[in-house]
Amino acid sequence: MHILSTQRVHELLAHCAGKHIAVVGDIMLDRYFWGTVNRISPEAPVPVVDIESESFHLGGASNVAMNLQSLGAQGLMVGVCGDDNSGKTVRDILHEANMDASGIISDSERPTTVKTRIIGNNQQIARLDREVKSPIADDLSRKLLGVLEASQNQLSGIILEDYNKGVITPFLIREVIALAQKRSIPVFVDPKFANFFAYQRVTLFKPNKKETQDALGFSLSSDDEVLRAGRELLTRLQCENVLVTLGARGMMLFESNGTVSSVPTRARHVADVSGAGDTAIATLAAAVAAGASFVEAASLANSAAGAVCEEPGIVAITPKRLLETVEGITI
Repeated sequence: MHILSTQRVHELLAHCAGKHIAVVGDIMLDRYFWGTVNRISPEAPVPVVDIESESFHLGGASNVAMNLQSLGAQGLMVGVCGDDNSGKTVRDILHEANMDASGIISDSERPTTVKTRIIGNNQQIARLDREVKSPIADDLSRKLLGVLEASQNQLSGIILEDYNKGVITPFLIREVIALAQKRSIPVFVDPKFANFFAYQRVTLFKPNKKETQDALGFSLSSDDEVLRAGRELLTRLQCENVLVTLGARGMMLFESNGTVSSVPTRARHVADVSGAGDTAIATLAAAVAAGASFVEAASLANSAAGAVCEEPGIVAITPKRLLETVEGITI
């Protein structure tokens, strides 16, 4: 065990500056209506929200790219948007953040995924989803691969961010991993159930507790069950590392050399868990690109995810906030 010092985090942040990391996956636009609640509707037993403001944020894979950018890396978003106003808003937000939007392919046959959240008195009251989940056609997948091929010489990592919205298909998974292996580019995976076991031989596989339980068919209630799950995933996926996220219980890192590390969480006031997983995978990839060990990267990811949970809405981790939250952490 040793202390993950603020000096070490400063070094990693300096080394990740300018690193190019591609995020391949489901782009989402998060729309927020912010307001206050003072009464119940006479029409139905629901709160009446007096809207005071409206905001747009990048969600899903695009939130991962935003977190990379916020940490000082260069996030390249590779995905599909609809040919609609919401797709234009996604590109506008990327441009405002000085991020490259050239990897976004338009598809006139599907809308941009939009999650609309209604917030009253800083509490989420309702969420409205507009999306199409059917798999994208292979020709669109090939266009996405073309983006990666054009930038492969610059890439220090690729993140596959799967939200089961149709962009991540078995064909795309195979081709992205094959491309990465040829160029020795690390691949980090944030999976969902549908393609869970398609991610073979990746650098790091990061499922959460529910995804792992659903895929393996047994509970992760005890530490012994978590150990069994992590080792089984290492074997079945033939990957280098598995990081199982366990909510309030922190994370468990399994390395292919047999090392198992528990990454505990710290008690926090949780305002909103939206986007915490996006922050975690972005921080992981940025830290590894900067030269961190996997246990260091997992600890930073755990701290970053916890920090963004303390604020309502989708927020990206910043170097300043990360430094504040990791001070004195033992790993």
